[in-house]
Amino acid sequence: MMSLILLACLLFLMGALLWMVAQRKRRLSGMPVGRISYSDTSKWQRNKRPLYSSRYGLTGKPDYLVQQGRVWVPVEVKSTRLSGRAPYHAHVMQLAAYCLLVEDVFGVRPDHGILQYADATIRLDYTDALRRELLATLSAMRRAAQTGDASRHHEEPARCRHCGYRDVCSQALG
Repeated sequence: MMSLILLACLLFLMGALLWMVAQRKRRLSGMPVGRISYSDTSKWQRNKRPLYSSRYGLTGKPDYLVQQGRVWVPVEVKSTRLSGRAPYHAHVMQLAAYCLLVEDVFGVRPDHGILQYADATIRLDYTDALRRELLATLSAMRRAAQTGDASRHHEEPARCRHCGYRDVCSQALG
């Protein structure tokens, strides 16, 4: 009888230890608390269907969507390091686009999204100002695509080397 009680205590302690390790790893990963309902990374089974909004003419596949009750939080994982800098503007716009998609597809506006860098986790509030900036950016991108008047906005040869439009771009670097 005493050995059963001892075994039960040992199993309980092992379970508690594993739970604490899992909670610590989740905190360090930057992943918000909730159920992962969507994934587009190789670490999980890829979701074949992107989010699509006919209202905004926008399609996207966030790395994760974490469901917290009725709210969905988009999470975008980046392999780059921030090293104390602010998040890249393009990454902010990408996450804002995922927030807009979540808002339109699920009918509930998220109040934030998560940018997970190799060395930092950034909680980005999805404010009215950010939403307006995103809509203005999307509008400018559509105008540039229609007129063929899109110009390069950087001086980074490595970015140009990996660009999908390099073959047709008259402004490609190096």
